[in-house]
Amino acid sequence: MNIGYARVSTTDQNLELQIDALKKAGCKNIFTDKLSGTKDDRPGLIELLKFARSGDTIVVWKLDRLSRSLKSLISLVNGLSEKGISFISLNESIDTTSAGGKLIFHIFSSLAEFEREVIRDRTKAGLESAKSRGRVGGRPVLLNEKRKEALVEISKNGALPVSSILESFNISRSTYYRILKDNLNYRKH
Repeated sequence: MNIGYARVSTTDQNLELQIDALKKAGCKNIFTDKLSGTKDDRPGLIELLKFARSGDTIVVWKLDRLSRSLKSLISLVNGLSEKGISFISLNESIDTTSAGGKLIFHIFSSLAEFEREVIRDRTKAGLESAKSRGRVGGRPVLLNEKRKEALVEISKNGALPVSSILESFNISRSTYYRILKDNLNYRKH
């Protein structure tokens, strides 16, 4: 059975074009969403995935209606394949019910995996290069040890309100209490 999925990004957009194409493709049941494809919590898609059974085919008008990212799309379609559910995208002519469609989709999967590996390798090389020049990653240190000791002493004194201390040291309340917690000899005031 062909099952359709149509999605538009905003409530003021219209689903009719997609629904007409899905009906023409033989979809009797069509699930819809009117929200961004970047959202993971799409009620129509969730219902579709619960409804679809082995032997069914999920049909979309365009690939980006199902998912905005290639990684997410590949993961979703591979999950469908594991359940015996095929996938068709009308505009891109991808049809995993045929050998050629499966091949095309596997090529997409391989390209996406290759892209992830290239990005990982570039990131690793960049970090190693920066490290060799004495640079370290991560967030910058707000307070050196000397300034932390001063903050703890001022806090122990209790003469200044916490808000003044935060402003003087240009730190957040959570950073302030984390520094005090790291020093076992403080009293919270």
